[in-house]
Amino acid sequence: MFATTPLRVVAVSAGLSQPSSTRLLADRLAAATRERLMAEQDREDRDVEVRVIELRDLAVDIANHLVSGFPSAGLREAIDAVTEADGLIAVTPVFTASYSGLFKSFFDLIDHTALTGTPVVIAATGGTARHSLVLEHALRPLFAYLRAVTVPTSVYAASEDWGSSGDEYTEGLPSRIRRAGGELASAVLGRTVSGASRTPGLDDGEDAIVPFEQQLADLRLD
Repeated sequence: MFATTPLRVVAVSAGLSQPSSTRLLADRLAAATRERLMAEQDREDRDVEVRVIELRDLAVDIANHLVSGFPSAGLREAIDAVTEADGLIAVTPVFTASYSGLFKSFFDLIDHTALTGTPVVIAATGGTARHSLVLEHALRPLFAYLRAVTVPTSVYAASEDWGSSGDEYTEGLPSRIRRAGGELASAVLGRTVSGASRTPGLDDGEDAIVPFEQQLADLRLD
């Protein structure tokens, strides 16, 4: 039998502390994605490799690369892992109502075409739910510029979300993590575009992308 290439899921965590809620969210999103990938494969029994990249460990290397133009071996390996991933999870703490400088500096080192078509879950952590719009006004445009395909469900975890199961009006954090992981798994397996369902089109003999306006109408802001 021929060995099949494993599916590669890479999570980038820009948390600075240890332990870090940002790293915890990255781990949980990666686990949810892996679980769905293992469950939803039809004919192939491909392994799923998950790697979490801690940017705090590469902070000095990132700064040196920005001023010198030469990455260290460890930073080059991390960049290669991100650009070669089948699915990407990007998680940042919120600093001054946006992504952290460390997070942005790392992705500044990624060639703007290197993530073309790569499915991505965007996520963030913060002390208050008031900063949740960072996902839409900062992270989603960043990955649109990088030509990645962000799935509809983004995940924001405020301090009070940890340990909360939600209520009758809102989904709890575990539910949002499972939904985002499921959307990323489906996108990695080629079953969806941006996590949205594909429906037959008049000019398409196979599948057509659901119109952006419909995706936007169905989008739930997390």
